[in-house]
Order: sequence, then C-alpha cells, then structure tokens
Amino acid sequence: MNKKLFFLVMIVGVSLSVIYTSCNKDFLDVSKELAEERDMQKLFSNPADVRRWHINIYSGIPNTALWNGPTNGLQHPWPLISDELDSRTANDWNLEPFDVSNVRFTRWSLWPLIRQANVFLENAVEIPVTGDADFLGKEELDDLMAQARFFRAYYHYLLLELYGPIPIMSESADPNSAELDFARNSVDEVVNFIYDELTAVANQLKDPDLSNQEQLAIPTKGTALAIRGRLMMYAASPLLNGGYAEALSVTNKDGKPLFPAKDQSKWQRALTTMQEFIDYAEAGHYELHKEYTNGNYDPHKSIYELFMKYNKEIIFARSDVNWGDVSNQSGVDGASIPRGARGGNASTGHIAVTQELVDDYFMIDGLKIEESPLYSETGRSSAGEDLSGQTEPGTFRMYINREPRFYQAVFFNGRKWHVGNETIMFNKNGNTDNSSSHPMTGYIAYKRLSKRVYNLGTNPRSEYRPAILHRLAEFYLLYAEALNEVNPNDPRVIEYVDRVRERAGIPKLTVVKPEIVGNQDEQRKAIRQEMRVELATEGQRFFDVRRWMIAENEPGEGGQGGAFHGMDLYAPTLEGFYSRTLMETRVWNRNMYFYAIPLSNIQKSRLLVQNPGY
Repeated sequence: MNKKLFFLVMIVGVSLSVIYTSCNKDFLDVSKELAEERDMQKLFSNPADVRRWHINIYSGIPNTALWNGPTNGLQHPWPLISDELDSRTANDWNLEPFDVSNVRFTRWSLWPLIRQANVFLENAVEIPVTGDADFLGKEELDDLMAQARFFRAYYHYLLLELYGPIPIMSESADPNSAELDFARNSVDEVVNFIYDELTAVANQLKDPDLSNQEQLAIPTKGTALAIRGRLMMYAASPLLNGGYAEALSVTNKDGKPLFPAKDQSKWQRALTTMQEFIDYAEAGHYELHKEYTNGNYDPHKSIYELFMKYNKEIIFARSDVNWGDVSNQSGVDGASIPRGARGGNASTGHIAVTQELVDDYFMIDGLKIEESPLYSETGRSSAGEDLSGQTEPGTFRMYINREPRFYQAVFFNGRKWHVGNETIMFNKNGNTDNSSSHPMTGYIAYKRLSKRVYNLGTNPRSEYRPAILHRLAEFYLLYAEALNEVNPNDPRVIEYVDRVRERAGIPKLTVVKPEIVGNQDEQRKAIRQEMRVELATEGQRFFDVRRWMIAENEPGEGGQGGAFHGMDLYAPTLEGFYSRTLMETRVWNRNMYFYAIPLSNIQKSRLLVQNPGY
C-alpha cells in the first residue's frame, strides 16, 4: 500500500473532548509538533503528549448528527443514499452508480487512525511520579490501552462494513519503508481478527456509567460486546457468507481467495456472540428507554426523549456534536424548519422522507397499511376517526391511525409545527407558490429533531443531545434475527421483536399475527420490517439491505434502485397533492454491494486487488 495510506496524519482541530473535558467545551487542540514524526521515546515520556496522542484516536467515531449535507463516510450520508431520505440541497448521489474514480463518502481515512492506535499500543508506558510533575499511572494507562485497542478493532470493522475484506494492520507500519505495500486479508481472517480483539478488550473496558458525564463517549465492555455481535451478524449474512457470486472469484494476486463459500454454521456463531451481549445487557447494564405521563406509559414521549438525552438504551454514541441552531438555520435542527414555520425559508426544510418509507410504518393496530382496515387514501378524517389522537379532523386519511413511530419520524402536509402552532402546507399555493423550495417528497424527516427549539422570545435556539450510533432496540432485533436463522421455532424470536413493538406502542405480533410464529420466512420478513421502521434514518438500513443482498429488489421490498415516490408538489389543487408521484428513478448496480477500493491506492499498490464490478 502506498506511503500516504499509512503515513501518520494527526487531524488538527477535530479531536473529541469527551474524556478530559465536558462535551460542551471547545475541541481539544492538537499541537503542530504532534503532527510530525517525532522521537517516540521523547513523546511518550510526557503525560500530556501521551493523552493528546491518545484522544485523537477517537476522531474516527462516525458523527450521526451530520446528515443534512454530509461529505464523508464518517459522517451520516447513509439515510440519504438509501431508500429512506433525499434532499434538495445536497447532490443527488442516487442517480449515478458508484465509480472507482469518484468514491463518495469514503472511510479510507481511518487507516492513519489505526496506525496512530498501533503506535500508542507499542510505545505507551507508565510515567512514574516525579515531585509535583504530571504522571501516568498503571490504572490510567490500562484504560487508555484498552480504549486504543478497541478503536483499532472498531475501525477495522467500519472498513470491513463498507469495503469487504481489507488488510489487517495489527502493527504500526514504517511510513518510510520502501516495502510499504499490503495485500487484502480474507473475510474470515478480518472477522476473526476483529472478533479476537473485541473479545480480549471487552474484559479490560469498564461497564457503562451514566452518572459520569465526562465518560459518556468512552467505549465500554457493552460497546465491545455489541460491535462484536454485529460483526458476527455480518459474517453470517449472505454478502460475506457465500451469497455474492461475483465476489467468490476475487483473489489476491497470489491466488488467495478473499471471500468464503457459504457456511450455515456461522449463524450459530453469530447467535452465541449475540447471546453473550444480550446476557450482559440484561444483567442491569441496558434497557429500552420508557417515559411515563401521569403514571401511564407514553410511547410518543418515550420515542422522542430516547434521542434527546443520555439513557440506558444507548450502547455507543458520539458526544462532540452540534445539531444546529434555528436562529441561523444551521445543522439538522436549523435545516429542517419548513417554510411557514418561524425561521423557515427556501433553503430549509429540505430533508425529505421517501413515500416508500412512509408506507412501511405500521398502523396503530400493529398491521401494515395493506393489511389494516384502518388505512385509507380517500378523503379527510372526521372528528373521532383518528384513534391515535395525533391529528386533527380534516387530516388526509393516509396520515391518521398510524403508529407512534410514524408521528415521531414523518412531518406531513397539513400538520402543525411543534412550536408556534403554524399549519404547514407543502402543496402548490400552500405556504408558498414555489414548490421547488419544499421537501422533494412532501414530507420532512422529523426523527431526532428537537421540539423545544424555536427562533422567538425566550425559546432555546439549540439543544444538545448525543449522536447515537447503536442502541439496545437494534440488538434485540439482531438477536431475533440470529435466533430465527438458527431455530425459527425458538419462542424468543417473536418475544424480542414484541419487546420493541410494545415500547413503540403497538400490539405484539403474538396478538395480531400469531400464524407467523415458527415460520422462518414470515418471521424473517417481520424482523426486517421492524428494523426498517424502528431504526429508520439511524444509518443501519444502508448496510442491512446489502448484507441481506436485497438491495437489487424492487423499491418497497428493500430495493435501492428504480422508481421512488412522494406526493405531487406541483398538483394544481390540494386534493391532487395527495397522490403518489414519481420523485426520481434511482440507479442500482450489483457492484454497489461494496464500495470500490480508492483507485489511487489500487494504482500505487503491487498487491491490492479491486472489489468485483469495478
């Protein structure tokens, strides 16, 4: 691999402030001298330099708060380039295939951080007490070493997720070596390396502690066990387990195969790994977040507040994030204000939900729209017709009687903005004649927006909350998936899906669909449907449809290409607005199951081989 790939790069000004400062203070500055290759013995004899070196290893944690105009794969582009969202103000990346010379949202920049972790692991030592000077004791050093080892494994995992098999870098490479060139390891080798590292480090990391606000983004034992579980779900799924025919012929230049043939036993290994995490979670470390109003369980409040504060459902989150300011239309909060609400203008309210995602949310009776007698696309509601209590009479019937997660994720035409009580209209001649300034589909992405910020009077203009990467509900559904693939008759398959549905405020599958219990295909569909809505826009969908290899299906069935729809923003009448209308025709090719290895690296390497189809 070329020298640039593994040359030490210190990313100035983006280090996390999560360990030694609170999340609201300025980012830790990394001095220029640390950006250079320095004498390692001298650097690692200074406690301040050691900590500054270490904290920058954190800077590769993906930032899920940056999804209104992301520029790289360590931000949050995945909802915008999957079947969930679209945006007027960002390039429409769905209209052209992936290309080796234009690799969007790359994660290849993680390699310098992997090297930085390796350098730390190879050089950090205890620095004893000398008078009043700073020191680095064994307990602190052990914590820092465990965290560095976790991130080395985690960054390998993030690269595997996007590119498939990659080189394993378990030691720091000399950037001045003429032999700096590495072949890709096989899928099984990469998976086993990450698995072994996370297994070892899990017992070195601490348990989660929500009482210490300065420790919230530090990886814990639960983080390591969870990432290890998701890793093994990938390894068992078709994409990395013999299902991608084109990949089976990919070999290194010495003839070494990179992708394995199908091995059904990998599902048992995935289940065992997931079981270890679930056992740990249920030993008092994690729980589904629930809120109550006047002593009664409130699913709407539960779903909303889950994303607004730290709680026991969160397994891993990034803390140094900015959700925006409504006074200057910055960030997700500021960019999501529709025209017609205070602060909204032609440049805001542009993050749109696809009709395909709207249609996938359940009804309040727990059934899909095509199954529920409560669903209609005809006319407006009358008083008392909406059993959800979330809409007013006169709402288009498509939007009444929907489940709580729908109302927390989708802002639709004719709904009142949460502060100010303005009725928002996206149709032609609604809040503006210029329909091109509305969200492309006639829906705004509502999930994770703060409902407390408002650009008027004493209202707050911004609200801090963590950027969640993984949470317990995701792993309940992954656990159900693993159980179903190993033994569909296991009653825990439906039990863990129903735990998520119960928190969401809809009836359990055992009540509304008892006939699917034990049917592997039907349970698989139910699990995937639940993932689709429970985890919508959180970043997993892009990768899940690929590991399942359903991205080539039709839209609405996991497909990422083809016709995608919204409401008719340009209809001359309000009633005409409420009809499914083609938004765009997206491109999907089978090579898009993996990202291309950047062309510049392929060209400079004697050993690297490209992914199939590029």
